[in-house]
Amino acid sequence: MAFDTQRGTWTRAQAEAAEIDVGLRQYMLRVYNYMASGLALTGLVAALVAGSPVLNAVFFQIGMRGTLQPTGLGWLAIVAPLGLVFAFSFGMARMRASTAQGLFWLYAGLMGVSMSTLFMVYTGASITRVFFIAAASFCGLSLWGYTTRRNLSAFGTFLVMGLIGLVVASLVNMFLASSALHFVITVAGVGIFAGLTAWDTQKIKDMYWVGDDGEIAGKKAVMGALTLYLDFINLFIMLLRLMGDRRQ
Repeated sequence: MAFDTQRGTWTRAQAEAAEIDVGLRQYMLRVYNYMASGLALTGLVAALVAGSPVLNAVFFQIGMRGTLQPTGLGWLAIVAPLGLVFAFSFGMARMRASTAQGLFWLYAGLMGVSMSTLFMVYTGASITRVFFIAAASFCGLSLWGYTTRRNLSAFGTFLVMGLIGLVVASLVNMFLASSALHFVITVAGVGIFAGLTAWDTQKIKDMYWVGDDGEIAGKKAVMGALTLYLDFINLFIMLLRLMGDRRQ
């Protein structure tokens, strides 16, 4: 029950609302903690691979034109996260929460291998600067998505359409190699992933239900963390393309 000012007791409705509020905060904190831990793991693996000539040679080699090319293990590390996304999407209902957590850490580690190439293209100072810009932007957008009372569902539909268009345009530009189209894709990508951050935060919040048991709540938290992790990674990469300083 919730507190009644006249009787000094809590009404049932107030007690239930308070329980939901506390549970929701704990659930969202769990999501953000998973996400932050995944980003930390990705950054650590990326720094280790980029900073170690031995590890770098395991995953990448210099091609005939002087470009960085993945080795067999490099391609495995790059492609494997896509398979893990499908495992999350289609197998989450059957797996345990602990398995989902393990797959999330594996995903974050493999992404670190791919992200290590950024340390070879951009200066460390610009990577650090853009990371904090992306982090500040993400926090503001996610907070807005969490607190706003506006339903972002319709907004999200346009964002998903924009994301599909972004993927198609990126594939086309692989053949065109147009710097102008690359710039447009990057600017559009910043806007799309900024919007997705707010929308996904609201969706994750709406996924919470006070009646969930520990297993279901744990799996929801992992899926929410993966979603926000991907939003942040893509927002960071797009901002780095715009503001990062390339190595000479």
